[in-house]
Amino acid sequence: MRLPPTAALSLLVASLLPAANAAETELRASQLAVVVNDDDRDSVEIAAYYQQARHVPDENVVHVRIPHSPRRLNAAEFEVLRGQIESGIRPEIQAILLVWTAPYAVECNSITSALTLGFDAAQCRRTCSPGKPSPYFDARTRQPYDDLGIRPSMLLPTDSIARAKAVIERGVMSNFRLQPASAYFLVTSDKARSSRAYLFPPSGALPPLQFRIKTLRQDKIAGAADVMIYETGLVSVPDLDKVKFLPGALADHLTSSGGDLLGTSQMSSLRWLDAGATASYGTVSEPCSHWQKFPHPQVLLRHYLSGETAIEAYWKSVAWPAQGVIIGEPLSAPYRRRSPGGD
Repeated sequence: MRLPPTAALSLLVASLLPAANAAETELRASQLAVVVNDDDRDSVEIAAYYQQARHVPDENVVHVRIPHSPRRLNAAEFEVLRGQIESGIRPEIQAILLVWTAPYAVECNSITSALTLGFDAAQCRRTCSPGKPSPYFDARTRQPYDDLGIRPSMLLPTDSIARAKAVIERGVMSNFRLQPASAYFLVTSDKARSSRAYLFPPSGALPPLQFRIKTLRQDKIAGAADVMIYETGLVSVPDLDKVKFLPGALADHLTSSGGDLLGTSQMSSLRWLDAGATASYGTVSEPCSHWQKFPHPQVLLRHYLSGETAIEAYWKSVAWPAQGVIIGEPLSAPYRRRSPGGD
């Protein structure tokens, strides 16, 4: 999907008009399943912390066992895990949160994509091939299981207890107060990793939301204190310690193995969470530079600024998601039009 830059701002403004039934259909904590690995004490601790922070009902918590927490599962191992998860999920559940760092991949697929859309063996025969289109890409639905028969999933990493709790707290904080913020889209000197640069929206302001879009030709930002979205293309992003992310911030970099969360060949997407972002995205196997395998910047902006959650905005922004893992706090929604007593 390519949107002409000249139409991007007007489309974003139009998307901010409230839907009459938005409060009735929005994704809520009562519709989120929390999956905990009982063989991982950090998973158990953070799942309990998340359940309390987001008021997730007890009946939404699903217990599984994944001995030794391998980084990758094979297809057979994954099907066993998937069966355990699905057997514990109620029909009302619309989305799933996996509370652990590893496993984060199923062969060449991400675990979040394999759980949501099914394991795609064809992608693994040649990871650089085009991916299978997602029925959830840029979808209007707020109830994906009811309307599409899929439950988008997200991973909340627990290898750092302090980081996991901070990510949860930022997600919760994002729902309370709107503040001036900006989206930064960086066209970098790395041409191979700038394949989605032509999709970046033009710089401009969205006054109703106190929001600015800043599309810049540079390799880094430093000193910015209003970051809500940060998208770039580099192997490793410099000066993240000099950037202030606001509660609910989404940030990702287009590179080959950002989703190899515990790998060392390139910058892990975990570094975005360490720096203060609330959610991120990265691929777990070599995707080549297809922009469709990464978040579409305009689609991500449109859904997030219209009040959808982080899990919805990220999932809806990726056209070919088989290799991409989405991490962070799923219910973060800084631009949600909240109703009294909503969860």
